[in-house]
Amino acid sequence: MTIVLPSVVLAAGAVCWRVVKGEVRILLVHRDERADISLPKGKVDPGETPPQTAVREIKEETGLSIVLGAPLGTTEYTLPGGREKRVFYWTAEVDDETAAASTFSPNHEIASLEWMPVAEARKAMSYERDRDVLDRFAERVAAGQTRTFAIIALRHGKAVPPSGWDGPDATRPLLHRGLEQADSVAPAIAAWHPKKLLSSTAARCVSTIDPVAMLTGRPVKLTEGISQDAYEDGTSTVKKIVAKRLEKKQTVVLCSHGPVLPDIVDAVAKATHTEVDAALRRAAMLSTGHYTVLHVSAEHPKSGIVAIETHGPLVD
Repeated sequence: MTIVLPSVVLAAGAVCWRVVKGEVRILLVHRDERADISLPKGKVDPGETPPQTAVREIKEETGLSIVLGAPLGTTEYTLPGGREKRVFYWTAEVDDETAAASTFSPNHEIASLEWMPVAEARKAMSYERDRDVLDRFAERVAAGQTRTFAIIALRHGKAVPPSGWDGPDATRPLLHRGLEQADSVAPAIAAWHPKKLLSSTAARCVSTIDPVAMLTGRPVKLTEGISQDAYEDGTSTVKKIVAKRLEKKQTVVLCSHGPVLPDIVDAVAKATHTEVDAALRRAAMLSTGHYTVLHVSAEHPKSGIVAIETHGPLVD
């Protein structure tokens, strides 16, 4: 039997950062086997999506339990043998308590860890591609956008179609595929450690966000304000709900419906003084089981959305 490997090797990691005596420092890993100094990262395992991988790999390599921040884009390069590799990066703030709780000990893969000021870290890195990622991070530092929180807009999974359901629309359940989608995206959404879970009262939304609640231990608050029924009869309270979440400056998941999601994204854009462009409109047009993460500066929430990313389940 011939095994066909994926054409692109996917990996994920993070720029882990902390403030020490008023100075931003980032974490580098020293690898004896490869004799290099780099950002922590690792390959995406089967059944994972990159956000989930980033959290797992940082834990395995550094002993740190991180919370993802805003994305820093990707690096692409060719591996020996000709296969392409793409690495996804995020920021991840490490507070003193998390740093003290690190379970790291030198091993066959990582010889040591080192927290360094940004400029020194840039000089110490072995690869130009890592410097590119660090430069993007340094731009965030200079703009005062290092610390962020997220508004995560999640569309419910694939549900029984209206033509196949004789009850009220809000009672339509998820199909088996929809349940699989919900289970698939939950670990990745949990990587941002949402503090609040809000859902439309529709059964298909409640079932979609339930796996996130199970993983995070957060209760789900049901609200008619982001339901499709409220959208259709003009009683939606999307603007009020979004304004409150932005005021709280805590990561939240809003599980809603296809027609409502553009209103949610638009409300975030207007409240943060962000221009609604084609990229933002695309981020609002989600397929079932997909979600968009809108990252907002905790220090300057009205300075515009810092970054936007959209992810989906492993099953369509």
